[in-house]
Amino acid sequence: MDRLLAMQTFVRVVETGSFSAVAREQDCSQSSVSKQIAALERHLGARLLTRTTRSLSLTEDGDRYFEEARRLVTEVNEAEGMLRRGEQQLAGSLHVAASVGYGLRVLMPHVQTFLQLHPGVKIDFKLHDGFIDLVEHGVDVAVRVGELADSSLVARRIARVDRIVVASRRFVAAMRKCNNVPRVPDDLRAHPCIVYTELSTKNQWNFTTPKGASASVRVSGPLQANSSEVVRAAVLGDMGIAYSPTWLFDDELASGEVQTLLTEWNTRSVPVHLVSPEQRRHSAKVRSFGEHLTHALSEPPVK
Repeated sequence: MDRLLAMQTFVRVVETGSFSAVAREQDCSQSSVSKQIAALERHLGARLLTRTTRSLSLTEDGDRYFEEARRLVTEVNEAEGMLRRGEQQLAGSLHVAASVGYGLRVLMPHVQTFLQLHPGVKIDFKLHDGFIDLVEHGVDVAVRVGELADSSLVARRIARVDRIVVASRRFVAAMRKCNNVPRVPDDLRAHPCIVYTELSTKNQWNFTTPKGASASVRVSGPLQANSSEVVRAAVLGDMGIAYSPTWLFDDELASGEVQTLLTEWNTRSVPVHLVSPEQRRHSAKVRSFGEHLTHALSEPPVK
């Protein structure tokens, strides 16, 4: 069995919804198309299609296999097309994942410039707060902020993100009026704090001083959320103090609408990684997009 041909046939059968249409495309008999699909199913040990006299549908296994098969067929067609034409232009779909806040506030400008440089590429931008399985969701490359758990993914560190303790100007003014602005991390216990639950340490905020002293405090407050955008809205709504990446409040920090606290205490920065499934590491689009982000985010470093 020619696996690539069988895969191409399967993809076209699903796309056209017809064995006979694919038979006409390949200039072969309908039974030949059926035999290719049957051979692919035997090879995979799974039923891919359910066929009746009136309809054709994917099985659960077929649905999972289809997206990966279509992506691989597209990559092969693109590579052959570039070689035939002697071109180096990228083309086709690129599935990119990131957290909602980082994707919107940091990555979007660079996604836009990448698309301007490569007009033949279409990006499917999947924004999720929290862990998603890249293979299950058909993701080619993801940008992940924070330490990575051991996995089979191919990872490359491209930047670091600094965190700060912040509150709105009005919230800080109210604390000053009561003379209870936090001076050391332990003072945070007496204040309403907004907890980002996707932080690996949850409500435990860790600090060090330039002289090497360290402190760790467990905070609490009226709101916790798994979305950095919710944390942002809560800070701007004067609801409390947050332990936040600087990029979440760049404009507000510049204008003074949001202010930093505990400035003599440092927080631990966290890495930013590009991660891809092993089978996508050699994709020209993945490599090009990774190089684009590495250049954009490394100079100057992400704050």
